[in-house]
Amino acid sequence: MLSQIRPAIVLLVLFTVLTGLVYPLAITGIAQAVMPHQANGNLLPIGGPPVGSALIGQNFATDKYFHPRPSATQTQDPAHPDDSSKTIDAPYNAANSTGSNLGPTSQKLLDRVKADVAAKQAAGWTGPIPADAVTTSASGLDPHISPENALAQIAAVAKARNLPEDKLRALVEDHIEGRALGLIGEPRVNVLRLNMALDALPAS
Repeated sequence: MLSQIRPAIVLLVLFTVLTGLVYPLAITGIAQAVMPHQANGNLLPIGGPPVGSALIGQNFATDKYFHPRPSATQTQDPAHPDDSSKTIDAPYNAANSTGSNLGPTSQKLLDRVKADVAAKQAAGWTGPIPADAVTTSASGLDPHISPENALAQIAAVAKARNLPEDKLRALVEDHIEGRALGLIGEPRVNVLRLNMALDALPAS
């Protein structure tokens, strides 16, 4: 009996050490050596006090900043800590990644989109409102917006900061990221990077 149990125990201990200790430590070490910025969550600014991650959107709400696309993430309602069905809106809650799960025939979705379009037009957005400005992403954490979305916000941001629109247009165009390898994905703008650059602009 002992001769059968001993190999099983030895293998259990061996693979526990290999897969639970050696392998994770090796991968962590390689990641820290080869790509430390990515391994540590793409925190911005690089080398300074972090203000956020380039991989997770933030809820910029004032007109002084470019806005991300809407987020449908929620969190537990603190007024009902024992009832998981009671939630409140918590945009860009990375602990609860989710979309709205509302279909194209949902009246609730249509009403929200119409209200968002009207609010953006009242805030000074120019031209057609891009789809990603009024619809949520599947994760609710998307850090990017389309170039069209960013360009549509220039007039409102310029007014709020008393900056010339052509200066902001040049800033947006400088922050448009192209397709990966020239083929994969769509052109996009990282909202956090853009707003950090916006704050770094000299006063007019």
